[in-house]
Amino acid sequence: MTDGSSTVPLRSRLNTSLELTATGLGAVAFTLVAAVALAVFGFDDAPISGPDSVGQYAAIASAVAAALAFAGGRYVLHLRGRPRISGTLDVLDVVALALAHGVIALLSWTLVSVILSDAFIDATVYWLPILALSGATAAVSAYVAFLSAAHMNPEILAIVLAVFLVEGILASAITASDPEWWRENLSSLGITSDISSLAFNLTLIIAGFLVTVLARAATRDVPTATEHGRSRVRLTLVIVGVFLGCVGIFHVDTRFWIHTGVASGMAVAFGVLTVRLRAWVPGISRAFLPVGWAFIAVIVVLAVFFAVGFYTLTAVELVAGVLVFTWIILFQRNVGALLADTAGAEAS
Repeated sequence: MTDGSSTVPLRSRLNTSLELTATGLGAVAFTLVAAVALAVFGFDDAPISGPDSVGQYAAIASAVAAALAFAGGRYVLHLRGRPRISGTLDVLDVVALALAHGVIALLSWTLVSVILSDAFIDATVYWLPILALSGATAAVSAYVAFLSAAHMNPEILAIVLAVFLVEGILASAITASDPEWWRENLSSLGITSDISSLAFNLTLIIAGFLVTVLARAATRDVPTATEHGRSRVRLTLVIVGVFLGCVGIFHVDTRFWIHTGVASGMAVAFGVLTVRLRAWVPGISRAFLPVGWAFIAVIVVLAVFFAVGFYTLTAVELVAGVLVFTWIILFQRNVGALLADTAGAEAS
């Protein structure tokens, strides 16, 4: 009874300490970014978005603040012993996640500035609001990234992965030099020599690595799964991640067969996982299993529509990607619920 009652105040103190640290980090980010903004813009006005704008500066500064804050959050947990950064793979995990948080901040604030610029046409921002707005965006980004690092779990990781992938692909599509890229396929975004191609390929490579991180984290403690089943779930998710990264490495115009092979391999690995999930994790919710089967059926139907010329390949790839990552998020939620039920049953 004594141990149980002392755990709650200890956890409460830890959460309070993390909140105070995140707030302090946000304050530091605000001060530094505002000070640099004064040196960059001086007392001049600036446009809301575009080159040399407050939106561009705030987005870049927020990206740096978010990446550093996430790395700092993981290091704080390392110093407190949970979880420890004990090897090269752990360091790579932190680097990839920090980059993902930085890119999310960069794209999110860029999108906000573009929307505001369209709402306030030809408006400029005075020097004092420039300092306040750029500092505030950096502070919010650092605060959120630090707490994301402190509370990171497979469910949050899956959401971060989905947001990162969606924003990266959207940014590449919006900035593509060829406005009719979608008539070919999604991979055509990665074959040009402009910045949108680099953004697309880097998004896939980093997202692929994040999937492998998710595969290891999600399968570490899967209740009711046999050791054989746990390793098979991990293997199929790792295959999805590795092949996703390879899609960004091997371009469709120069390495067509490799590109097509790894893209198809992702679909096959996902299909195997959804079909064999019940055997590998017997305790998984029966209501969740038909979701994966339905997703596979939709993908197959769309593929048939493409084969007969009714749909473009881009539409098939986009819908299939959304369904796969939606399933991954739902899978993490179901595993989390299964873990909570198991812990509750053991406690009672």
